[in-house]
Amino acid sequence: MKQQVKVIKTQRDYDAAIVRLSALMDEEMTPGSSKEAELELLALVIESYERSKVEPVQLDAIEAILFRMDQIGLKKVDLVPYMGSLPKVSEVLARKRPLNLAMIRKLHQGLGIPADVLLAQTEDAVDLGEVLPYDTSKFPFKEMFARGYFKDFCGTLRDAKDKTEELIRGFMRGFNLQPIHQARLRAPMHQSGSRLMDDYALLAWHVAVLRKARELKIKSPYVKDSLTEERLRELARLSRFEQGPRLAQEFLADMGIALVFEDHFSKTYLDGAAMLDGDLPVVALTLRHDRLDNFWFALLHELVHVQRHLNPERLFIADNLEDKVHQQTTEEREADAGARDILIPQAEWLASGLTAEPAMEAAMALADKLRIHPTIVAGRVRHETGNWRLLSSIKADVRRLFADQLQELAQPA
Repeated sequence: MKQQVKVIKTQRDYDAAIVRLSALMDEEMTPGSSKEAELELLALVIESYERSKVEPVQLDAIEAILFRMDQIGLKKVDLVPYMGSLPKVSEVLARKRPLNLAMIRKLHQGLGIPADVLLAQTEDAVDLGEVLPYDTSKFPFKEMFARGYFKDFCGTLRDAKDKTEELIRGFMRGFNLQPIHQARLRAPMHQSGSRLMDDYALLAWHVAVLRKARELKIKSPYVKDSLTEERLRELARLSRFEQGPRLAQEFLADMGIALVFEDHFSKTYLDGAAMLDGDLPVVALTLRHDRLDNFWFALLHELVHVQRHLNPERLFIADNLEDKVHQQTTEEREADAGARDILIPQAEWLASGLTAEPAMEAAMALADKLRIHPTIVAGRVRHETGNWRLLSSIKADVRRLFADQLQELAQPA
């Protein structure tokens, strides 16, 4: 009697199919016969059912490492170059410490263990052959950790260092950026008394700034050429208000420009930067000098960069306003002159006589006339004369106005 092979749905169906398969295998059959066809089809149906019921074998990285060690005669100490230390080797092999990407890459390249086996228990899909545009070991990791840049990570700094590559990759995800040597960024800072900038600290700062900018609610897109001299003077006049810097942030957001604040890293010496994030102009200030006059000059300086210098070929301009070589470039001279004249037009400055006679009354009168904060006038006097003690009673700070935007939640070290 001809048997009909059916899809197996229950254990009873499976048991019957096994009995039938066993019977067929005991028979002698002619090649190409219906019984041979039934045997082959029944075997496929049984295999399909078994696959649906049996859990797939999980690839195990530790077993693969132990197998490879046994295969080529390695001892635990021989794994130190791949894992960092003998205690780490012991913890990994005892399954008390997970493999990190650095270990996985070295084990794959050095011992030839398949990447898919080593990566089987990792959360993210990683191509071990991918060439990153940056070196994860060169980032200011400790400072980034202290600032709370790795928000989804829970653990100590020591724990975090074991996952340096994973955390840096996560931090950089969504940003197609790489370290830019300062000579390409701007004039080299080689003059006497100047300090070289850390490219990786600058890169971390750049990404942190863009993250903040993308969180702002910018309702309207920036319209090219809308940042006119008159609009900049209108912005400068906000300085006379106690909350002027906060108002400036709102004023620029309405124009489609993001203004954000991020402390500079210990090796960047930044006052601020102007950049493009797609079509969004971003101005970032560090407020490392907590003076109101410095805030307004730095802000206008960066906005002149937005107005005149940013373009698809020039996406990022960073500024140390104390860098004398930097100030000699055409872009920086234009930004300095533009900021200075927007705040205090040259004709008004000369007419005030403040350089020759820096009197309090004259400074206050000029500030009233231009409708700007007196600290801006006092700061100009000090800068022009080189005497930072003049009009010392006219001063104001600014960081306190942005405590909510500068404060980072530090994680325990």
